[in-house]
Amino acid sequence: MGSELGTTVTELKVSATTEPLLLRAVKGEVVDRPPVWLMRQAGRYMKSYQTLCEKYPSFRDRSENADLVVEISLQPWKVFKPDGVILFSDILTPLSGMNIPFDIIKGKGPIIFNPPQSAADVDQVREFVPEESVPYVGEALKRLRNEVGNEAAVLGFVGAPFTLSSYVIEGGSSKNFSQIKRLAFSQPKVLHALLQKFTTSMITYIRYQADSGAQAVQIFDSWATELSPVDFEAFSLPYLKQIVEAVKQTHPNLPLILYASGSGGLLERLARTGVDVVSLDWTVDMAEGRDRLGRNIAVQGNVDPGVLFGSKEFITSRIHDTVKKAGRDKHILNLGHGIKVGTPEENVAHFFEVAQGIRY
Repeated sequence: MGSELGTTVTELKVSATTEPLLLRAVKGEVVDRPPVWLMRQAGRYMKSYQTLCEKYPSFRDRSENADLVVEISLQPWKVFKPDGVILFSDILTPLSGMNIPFDIIKGKGPIIFNPPQSAADVDQVREFVPEESVPYVGEALKRLRNEVGNEAAVLGFVGAPFTLSSYVIEGGSSKNFSQIKRLAFSQPKVLHALLQKFTTSMITYIRYQADSGAQAVQIFDSWATELSPVDFEAFSLPYLKQIVEAVKQTHPNLPLILYASGSGGLLERLARTGVDVVSLDWTVDMAEGRDRLGRNIAVQGNVDPGVLFGSKEFITSRIHDTVKKAGRDKHILNLGHGIKVGTPEENVAHFFEVAQGIRY
């Protein structure tokens, strides 16, 4: 018995040095604690990021320069040592390379200069060639992988076709999504043509990120939850399935994570995309979410980002509650959305400290 245990411990040590905890947890391997990273862990709540913003006030300047992307992506890594180091970028970064001019304005968010409205406009949208349009993304991922080694997983990310189409058709962020719904329900062929272009382009982009060093990729379908279930099945689900199937053909071992905020009404459908991990937002009870999804699929989340404004004791209790409800396998601890602006940095530090001290 002793020798068997000895072998197991040795194997675990070897495994720990060869593959990051996050990847092992997603596969369902036995781990001693849940891996942890936070959406928007690099960003405006960090003093080091605020200082850098003073020097480089334009978001696109910060996110389209390999040196700055690496520096910003590593800011939380150097302080908190999360188990996932996510590329600092934006889901809209590919747009310029697809012949869709845009900018991200401080205080306003994204602006699309000429929102496509017709089949002729959609014809002008080009397929994305990341090596030509965003070489800084590939360069940044290579350097992040070298810097982090196997101490953490390097994460890439892309926008989902429906969410990208929503930004583009609406001309930016939206509250009621009337433009995209008008197109969907009056000229569905036009929207499907745009969705297909984004689908083909995101397949290429995920493969490019993986080949550049990303060890897992998160797909953000933030606006798909504005759709009714029947419309989700028409305008989002088939394209997400297509992405997963195509990526799995070339990169069968690349974990794909799907996040959609406000997805409680669509959880079972999210699982049908074929992704490896569904990232839950905080409006879903973690235990109920696991029951609804089934235990064969990994989950991520789902502490309310607002909890980080609470006391350290409150933060601790919510972390333990989430981990207990998630169970011992296939769980990545995260928030249910990105860290909010103004979150105390010491509370983020506390979140990581508590999470990294958990033992199953």
